[in-house]
Amino acid sequence: MAGKVGGATGGLNSEPNVIPFIDIMLVLLIIFMVAAPKPTVDIKVDLPPPGRVVYVEPDVDKPTVVAVSGEGAALVIKIGNEVVPQGFFDAALMRIAAQNNPTYSSNLVGLFSEAKIFVDADQETSYYNVVDLINDIDTIGFKKVSLLVKEAQS
Repeated sequence: MAGKVGGATGGLNSEPNVIPFIDIMLVLLIIFMVAAPKPTVDIKVDLPPPGRVVYVEPDVDKPTVVAVSGEGAALVIKIGNEVVPQGFFDAALMRIAAQNNPTYSSNLVGLFSEAKIFVDADQETSYYNVVDLINDIDTIGFKKVSLLVKEAQS
């Protein structure tokens, strides 16, 4: 006569008992926290000596603007404010870019990779002349070449 005794069932309990598992995990966590080595990272900081600090403003590099206008035999190329014949374009661009970027004037690799060249084309100039000028600048070795865009005047 197995039956209900006091309202409780005599079957097996299928719920896991996780309380002892949590207790063991907390004890292990505390052990590992105490046993872990303290981080010992040293960072050397060189502070300036106390007193007056003099700020020296570095040379500011500025972009080089290459303007192209006209068409055919009347094609005019200006680097900054200087009109440059097409045969002397390479040397003039190198000279003026080095003047505009004194930080990299003695380092050609830095000059080629960091100097900014802006191409400003007149509205009457054909697209072919602008692309040809950009290709010439790329052939010289400059990497940061951008088109200068102006707002249309009405």
